[in-house]
Amino acid sequence: MSVINWGIIGLGKIANKFATAFNQIKNSKLISVASKNKEKLLEYQKKFNLDKNFCYDNYDDILANKNIDIIYIALPHSFHYEWIIKSLNHNKNVLTEKPATINLDEIKKINHKINEHKIFFAEGFMYRFHPQTNKLVEIIKQNEIGEIQKMSSFFGKNIIKKRNLFGFQKIKINKNNRLFKKDLGGGSILDLGCYPSSLSILIASLKSKNFSNKIKLNKIKKIIGPTKVDLEAFANIQFDNEFNSSIGSSFTNDLGKITKITGSKGEILVPDSWHCEDSKIVVNGKEYFIENKYNNIFSYEIESVANSLLNNEIEPKFPAIKRSETELNMSILNKWENSNE
Repeated sequence: MSVINWGIIGLGKIANKFATAFNQIKNSKLISVASKNKEKLLEYQKKFNLDKNFCYDNYDDILANKNIDIIYIALPHSFHYEWIIKSLNHNKNVLTEKPATINLDEIKKINHKINEHKIFFAEGFMYRFHPQTNKLVEIIKQNEIGEIQKMSSFFGKNIIKKRNLFGFQKIKINKNNRLFKKDLGGGSILDLGCYPSSLSILIASLKSKNFSNKIKLNKIKKIIGPTKVDLEAFANIQFDNEFNSSIGSSFTNDLGKITKITGSKGEILVPDSWHCEDSKIVVNGKEYFIENKYNNIFSYEIESVANSLLNNEIEPKFPAIKRSETELNMSILNKWENSNE
């Protein structure tokens, strides 16, 4: 069996979990990393048994390595566009962390370049590669809840509210954290809200063949913090096939990872929509448990992307997010972010 060689740009927390996922799969190998932090380079070299000559402190150098088949970009959101374009210019296939970019214009330019060069590109929504999402799609297609009508989906966790000695809550923001920096694409919408909006697109596409990119946003509510990024946000997406989705994201409240989909014959509840740790779907009270082949969710993503590359495909296999969906999702996120409602 052929093996796909991977390189990683950016060595934060998410990159570490991603790199660990290679231990479980056979069609991929991590051979190279790039970071401006030399301590992290040394750490990765030892931990993942990498050739020290393939551990770069310059991002451009990793792109020049002809042994690498695909680059995984794990940098802060605002750097994605620059290094996606540079990777494509070096004819490197690309898997980027979500969100792929921070505005619609950037993803349109990326899609235009891909159309010219026919290079593989995917946005790394890991839940889209997990068997739980496949099972969810299967249940809907089998008409177990009838015609789907609406959904609600959230991703929120309290990362800034702390209790003092007297039990009162106080918002404490680390202004050096990328999550709260506007210029680094901070805010709950781009970091967490992109999950429920992307799932909304998938479910809406299953409702009818008349699904298109025409959407409206209403019922928008946002809490803006002292660093000018949104700390919590809610919205309703109206698709043109009469499907509605209520979505929310938060850094201040534990909204959980729950998705509820309502149809004409009942409802589906997904307790852990994004990390799929429960691997359970509840349909009209009946529980479906999904068997996990891997204990690291990124293993599914890496294996699936590698299979697409081995089959000379330039997009991942359904239900992974397609480039057209990435574009629509960014349109939703930008409207949500920039709304004055």
